[in-house]
Amino acid sequence: MIKQLTCIECPVGCSLAADIENCRVVKVSGNKCPRGEAYAVSEIENPVRVLTSAVLSRGLDLKMVPARTDKPIPKAKLYEAMEALKKICVTQPLAAGDVIVPDFLGIGVDLIATREAGQVKI
Repeated sequence: MIKQLTCIECPVGCSLAADIENCRVVKVSGNKCPRGEAYAVSEIENPVRVLTSAVLSRGLDLKMVPARTDKPIPKAKLYEAMEALKKICVTQPLAAGDVIVPDFLGIGVDLIATREAGQVKI
C-alpha cells in the first residue's frame, strides 16, 4: 500500500510516497533530504505530537495557564493526556518553562508552563 504524506521537517514540504507492508515502511520516495524519509517512517510506524493546551488555575492572574509537553508524546496517548489535563489545577505562581507535572502520564515527558502566571494582586 502507498500512503501519501507531506513532509513538515523543513520549509520545502516535499510530497512523500511511503510504501507500506505489514504496518512497516519499506520505501520512501519524493524526499529531497534525509529528514523526509525519517519523518515518513516515524509518522507511519510511531506517530508522535507535542501536546499544547491549557490547565486551570486558582488564585493566579490567569484563569487558564497555557501549557505543553516538553517532548512529543505518542499520538495514541493524546486523548488520555487531554483527560488528565482536565484534572490539573495550578495554585502556585509559575514562570514560562516551569514544570507543572513531572513525568506526565508516566511516559518520561514533563508538562510545562508556556507563560508566566503570578498571584492575583489585591
